Amino acid sequence: MSYTNCLPAWSVGPDCYGAVYGIVRRFGSCAAVIGGKTALSKAYAPLSLALAGTAFSLSEPIWYGGNATYENAAELEAQDAVKSADMIFAVGGGRAVDTCKLIAEHLDKPLFTFPTIASNCAGCTSLAVLYNPDDTFREHHYGVRCPEHTFLNTKIIAEAPEELLWAGIGDALSKECEVELASRSEALFHTPLLGAQLARSCTAPLLKYGASALEQCRKNTPGYELEQTALDIVISTGIVSNLMTDARYYYNSSLAHCVYYGATTVPSCGKAHLHGEIVAFGVLALLTYDQQFAMRDRIARFNRSIGLPVTLKEIGLTEQDLSLVTEKAAEGDGWTNAPYPITKQAFIQSMLDADVAGQELLAAGASQVS
Repeated sequence: MSYTNCLPAWSVGPDCYGAVYGIVRRFGSCAAVIGGKTALSKAYAPLSLALAGTAFSLSEPIWYGGNATYENAAELEAQDAVKSADMIFAVGGGRAVDTCKLIAEHLDKPLFTFPTIASNCAGCTSLAVLYNPDDTFREHHYGVRCPEHTFLNTKIIAEAPEELLWAGIGDALSKECEVELASRSEALFHTPLLGAQLARSCTAPLLKYGASALEQCRKNTPGYELEQTALDIVISTGIVSNLMTDARYYYNSSLAHCVYYGATTVPSCGKAHLHGEIVAFGVLALLTYDQQFAMRDRIARFNRSIGLPVTLKEIGLTEQDLSLVTEKAAEGDGWTNAPYPITKQAFIQSMLDADVAGQELLAAGASQVS
């Protein structure tokens, strides 16, 4: 068996844009800078300043369109500034970056990412999560390689809204438990075996540093705990994703993200709550389904301590919504990623049981990680 796997490279720190020119100059002399409006307003000026005095040029800021869709990618690919660039600079959050992955692949251009928030691992993965124009989940796109390099500017991340880091923690909490469940009964060869081992490093830093990182974000201070948390959310989980995702196998997600993808069909949830916020409750449902009650309760106490959801109500879902959520969830890649068959009724029951446990936690006023 022959195969290729590309792993991320990254620079991190409040001054990491100073490393950009030395890394990107080997790929050409100009970049199309594409991203979210707010992200571009935060990152474009310091990026331009870091490249001042070099032979490298940037396009004017280009808005990515507001959602990760094939339609938005196609419109951007047709723009002259994008077609003529030597490479793509993707600036912003997960949907902006994932849109740029499509563009870079379709136009066969190198991709460099500049996450401005630590809310997911999109900045260094080959996988792109794509949506329909109505914002419902469409599909996963399995890219041929990850971005060439990720520049994680912790000063910009520290100045971003706290709730985005908060949601990123919720999303990253899913990596270890989903990968473990998805790969548990598999005879893993080298690459996914390595990914499964690395996944075990993803939860502990979040529990240790997450609360302090949020406090630093409130104060716009790029401290050590914020850096460690951002690296966990973007880089650690991203490396695992690249190792656990391939055309031949997919162990990168399971039931926690099934909850999220199903929830996109319910406007009071999918449109009103952040990705990682919903996934955080999905983690509790997964651990309930898998009968890992001690770990579920530990994660629930941590969630409660930083305000992440522990009940259905907190993510805008009711018991009546769960049949619709489950129908959509069952279409996702992660639905069969378990060492036993997943049934719709048991999936619904796991969400209900997790909700009951969460209500009991709220009633008890528990808020500490044991």
